[in-house]
Amino acid sequence: MSERLKIRAERPAGDPDTLRFVLEREVQPGAEFSGAEPGAAPLPRALLAIEGVRALHVAGRVVSVTRTPGTDREALKAPVAAAIRAVLAETDAPLGDGAAAPAPGARDDAGVREAVQHVLDAQANPSIAAHGGHVAVVDVQDGVVSLRMSGGCQGCAASAATLRQGVEQMIRMAVPEVREIVDVTDHSAGTNPYYAQAPAAPEGATPLLHRPVPPGAITEEQGRFMVAPDYLAPKLGLTADALREALRAGDAAATVEEGHGPDAGMTRITVRHGERAWAAEIAPDGAAREVPPPRRATDDEAALRQKIRAQLAGLAPGELPITYGALARSLGMYMPGAVRRVTRALEATMAEDAAAGRPFLAALVVSRMRGRTPGQGFFDEAARLGRGPAAGEDEAAWWAREMAAARDTYLARVDAG
Repeated sequence: MSERLKIRAERPAGDPDTLRFVLEREVQPGAEFSGAEPGAAPLPRALLAIEGVRALHVAGRVVSVTRTPGTDREALKAPVAAAIRAVLAETDAPLGDGAAAPAPGARDDAGVREAVQHVLDAQANPSIAAHGGHVAVVDVQDGVVSLRMSGGCQGCAASAATLRQGVEQMIRMAVPEVREIVDVTDHSAGTNPYYAQAPAAPEGATPLLHRPVPPGAITEEQGRFMVAPDYLAPKLGLTADALREALRAGDAAATVEEGHGPDAGMTRITVRHGERAWAAEIAPDGAAREVPPPRRATDDEAALRQKIRAQLAGLAPGELPITYGALARSLGMYMPGAVRRVTRALEATMAEDAAAGRPFLAALVVSRMRGRTPGQGFFDEAARLGRGPAAGEDEAAWWAREMAAARDTYLARVDAG
């Protein structure tokens, strides 16, 4: 007896008319289908015959169905999944022997990431920079693009509208392979913290950062909040059974935080598994909405940042700038990956310094491979934080100014002490 085909149903954010089914294998390698007329192909014929299915798109491992107006998406899950399993069990050509091949030059996740970043750099960020903001690609997984806002966008209550009305439209028009766009910004760390400043979502609106949690997905039992696995698991890239097992094994963890000050009465639930996280805020009346999960910083990372600050502040002016490798060795870090850990920690100090209005301590550290200037990550992170060269100034000249300011700020404290 063959093993039952595994299918995960997803409801794409911001697209209430579509239901997506992700299979454990490709539907038909080298073929795809899109439209509302099934023709003779077995799978489109079976799916479009289901009441409530208006159109269909099949590519790779994903089957997306568009519902007819008024159809309950939840009611479509079982019949669509059953039809997919039945057809794929009967034939190796569910899309037909003459199925269309994917469009020439269809991009993988790496290509999608490069294309999206180009759209941001060429179209979106020049205008966003005028308001002190920046948007960057963080990750692309199976066509799901994760973006992070910084500078003037981070913590801004209008950031949802910025992403939905402008940036997202640009990306979708230029890069059709994008299936979903997710904002992973830690808006609570901005100069206008989103959690404290954002107004309630307009009635009937569902912008990206005010996505309501469906009734019944979060329940309270004896003072404890419970999130339905069928709702939560796809958001962490898991099946419901895999999520339950991860929670039992300790590979997934949930935290519950109570709001204070202007957020008094609010409760935030955060669930993490590996590199993925999901969070929701629950109001006193029980209404819940999805929110960006807070950034996680381990004790080890925080300790390394403090060690780097102390080490750099203790150097004599003649010992600066110091290379990344030399800094790692001075901290007793010799194992493979040590330099990468140091550069990540330095980038984290940049966010701390920007929030405090200080020069970048990281300007004191340079790359041996770039003619003794910082690595490109330094300049990219500075841009994300709303800093960088003035008009007509190149990166090297701006860095020289920033390094001089860092010397004056951080070394002076040691001299004065």
